[in-house]
Amino acid sequence: MKPMQKIKRIVEQNDTKEGRIFDIFIQSLIVLSLVSFSIDTLPNISERLRHVLRISEIVIIVIFSIEYVLRIIVSRKKLKFIFSFYGLIDLIAILPFYLSTGLDLRSIRALRLLRLLRTLKLLRYSSAIRRFQRALVLAKEELILFFFITVILLFLSGAGIYFFENPAQPEVFTSIFDSLWWAVATLTTVGYGDIYPITVGGRIFTFFILMIGLGIVAVPTGLLASALSKSREEEVNSKE
Repeated sequence: MKPMQKIKRIVEQNDTKEGRIFDIFIQSLIVLSLVSFSIDTLPNISERLRHVLRISEIVIIVIFSIEYVLRIIVSRKKLKFIFSFYGLIDLIAILPFYLSTGLDLRSIRALRLLRLLRTLKLLRYSSAIRRFQRALVLAKEELILFFFITVILLFLSGAGIYFFENPAQPEVFTSIFDSLWWAVATLTTVGYGDIYPITVGGRIFTFFILMIGLGIVAVPTGLLASALSKSREEEVNSKE
């Protein structure tokens, strides 16, 4: 087997011993990077520890960079990989470091917060997450339709509670835009309680909105559950 083919098997396939070791190694680095980032936020840590964390960050970024370059090299369609979901995630995981290194601009340094997005690199190594991704694709049209219906319901809810409550609470429900916050909290069944109706009509209206809100939570869950089941069946059938 040619060296490049061997690298391709290790990097892209996890059904071999070397591929599984590589996957576990990268996953461990992702977790280590996030732990390091969290420790770095602790107050009053010693300069020595901060220096160690900085060195570990550099080493991890170098390894991630090598991984990213290798994935581009072994990819058949390089541009397609670069602009793919996982390609962009791999780039985001390393780009903030290079943008912030050596620059004294606070706005650029803030990009280092994107290190948190390295957790998304774990998506590459989870078959369950990949099934979830396929489920989203299967239920895409239904979810988009449901999203637009939810937006319409939010507006109607905000407008409805405004007409009920504005005469009684003009300082709280000052406009439909202010009422939309109540609509979001109610339709999502969060119910923060910072804005609530006091009129009889407003409370009755809230009851119906809460009932609709339960459906808003349940419907997309059911759609995704059905799509996940279908994705699982397809995966099992492909292995047989």
